Amino acid sequence: MKKFTLLSLAVFAFLSLTSCEAIGTIFKAGMWWAFILIAAVVGLIIWLFTRGKN
Repeated sequence: MKKFTLLSLAVFAFLSLTSCEAIGTIFKAGMWWAFILIAAVVGLIIWLFTRGKN
């Protein structure tokens, strides 16, 4: 009975979210990961250039 209750709760949660909200949440998370990765790559490039001059 617990599995059925959990399953029905999960189905209700998926149906209550609209597709636009779900896509918007995914893009917000993707945007933050992109900022973090870009900052890491720029930092790595700067570190490699300053290391090469020594």
